Amino acid sequence: MKLSQTSLLWLLLVVQAVCAAFFVTDAMLDWTGGEGAGFRHLHSFELVLALALIGGLAATIALIRSQNRRVRDMQRQLSVAQGAFAQLIASQFTEWNLSDAERDVALLSIKGLSIADIATLRQTKEGTVKAQCAAVYRKAGVTGRVQLLSYFIDELLSEPLLTNSSERSNSTT
Repeated sequence: MKLSQTSLLWLLLVVQAVCAAFFVTDAMLDWTGGEGAGFRHLHSFELVLALALIGGLAATIALIRSQNRRVRDMQRQLSVAQGAFAQLIASQFTEWNLSDAERDVALLSIKGLSIADIATLRQTKEGTVKAQCAAVYRKAGVTGRVQLLSYFIDELLSEPLLTNSSERSNSTT
């Protein structure tokens, strides 16, 4: 049975909590001068618990480092995806011969802004933005915003982002 990293971290936490409870109880008995029957001559048990704590700390550090590597890999893949998406959009806009204004309107539309928001942001009238959207849709061969966005998502998902086999194997671990 293989434990997930989260389950392993919880298990380590429980082991460390039990060890800490033992040491706190032992310290309290030593401080008050009381000797519990169960705590006499347990120096070898204390050594085992201390080693368990040290092992738990080492395992926790290893898992944290592993998680950090995984997060860095995911951030790198996200960066690749963002860059690929931006490149795809820019090259397609060039292929469609969009004007600068049409590029702005198309990009804001892809980002999900409404006609009114685009008009406010670009300091133009809504009618102008609608006309620019219509020109973008005509040049792109789509009927609206959803098809425009779908075009780019389909293109982005049609090819793998990472071409190096070692990068692909890192993404699956």
